Formats: sequence, C-alpha cells, structure tokens
Amino acid sequence: MQVQQSFERPQLPLFDAFLGASGTPLVTDDVARSEDDQAFSELALRGAAGHCLHLLAPILRELSQNQDARWLTLVAPPASLTQAWLRDAGLNRERILLLHPRQGQSALQLAEEALKLGRSHTVISWLHPVERGTRQRLAQAAVSGAAQSLNISLG
Repeated sequence: MQVQQSFERPQLPLFDAFLGASGTPLVTDDVARSEDDQAFSELALRGAAGHCLHLLAPILRELSQNQDARWLTLVAPPASLTQAWLRDAGLNRERILLLHPRQGQSALQLAEEALKLGRSHTVISWLHPVERGTRQRLAQAAVSGAAQSLNISLG
C-alpha cells in the first residue's frame, strides 16, 4: 500500500507559534518589551564550524541585500568569515563593512560606536558571553542610531 503525502497542507510560519491571536508576541515575563528590547537580538549556533556557517549564510545574505542604503556592519567577525566565504555565500560585499577593534579598543566599544553613528542598518557582533548590561548598552546604542544590533554566539 502506497501512502501519498500531500504537500499542499498549510505550513505554520516559524514564529507564529510564539504569536498570540492578535499577531503580537507573547511575553512570558511580567515586564513588557521596550524599544530597547526590539533593537537587540541574539543568535546562538552550536556545532561544527562548517555547519554553523552554513546556517548563518542565508541570514547574512538577506541582511546584505537589505533595501536600506546603510551598511551591514560586521564587528570583529570570526576568522572563518573570510572575503572568499562572503563571496561564496552570495553576500553583497558592496554593502558590507568589516570592522576590527584597534589596540586598546574592545569589540563591544566598536559595536556601540558603529550603532550610535547610524550609518549601518544592522551591526553584527560576536561577543560571548553577553550579559544583561552588555545587551542594554548595545540596545541603547542601536536605538540612538536607528539601527539593529545582532549578536551571534558560535559554539
């Protein structure tokens, strides 16, 4: 007996499970999300470096092709994110700015500066661990520069 599988079933979008009937996020904390909370996001990827980069590629590609005229800024990216990898992953390298901290400057300070300047639509950092104070600093800098802060933790 052969069973046919229908691919015409409606699919539940990835984040709909976390949305209420009104389409607004369900917040489990007693504290409502503030503007600062919406300016900072974090992505944690664990596993083999090659697999993590494979999962990261479409996210970075989408951000690099953003219609916003500002930069996608990568602050102190891991050594595995080479120019060749960016090219092979299909990123728009003309819209990407790679920044590395100077001597005496931390990656956090550089990310904050990049966010505050407002010349980037998204500033991606690779900080680990990111404590509450760090999140708040990045979120506040993002709000002041009308940008988004994304921290990626690769494990």
